[in-house]
Amino acid sequence: MHKLVILIEPLEDYETFEEGWPQFLRAAEAMPGLKREATSRVVDYLYGAHPVIQIHELFFETQDAAHQAMSSPEGRQAGRILQQITGGRMVLLFADHKEDNLENILKYRSKDGDEKA
Repeated sequence: MHKLVILIEPLEDYETFEEGWPQFLRAAEAMPGLKREATSRVVDYLYGAHPVIQIHELFFETQDAAHQAMSSPEGRQAGRILQQITGGRMVLLFADHKEDNLENILKYRSKDGDEKA
């Protein structure tokens, strides 16, 4: 699975952002090939110098599917809205997403905490 990750930096106009966010979501959720999405509001910084207030992730089967979605009319509209409501204060990146649950991870640990061979 691949995802488009949107890192939203601190903004000068939060009101415009909050008012426009639902409009962005409607456009983004209409992109072809979208499998799921997730939004995280950053509540605390632990380390690092790149401030981010929100993270939004759009999941696709492949990176090519993500590129096609971004090139679609809905994707271009979502991009325009995102530019408007953030004033360009964002970072976009693609990530190859792997995920596992703790139950499965623990299957590969011995009782003393070492990994099984």
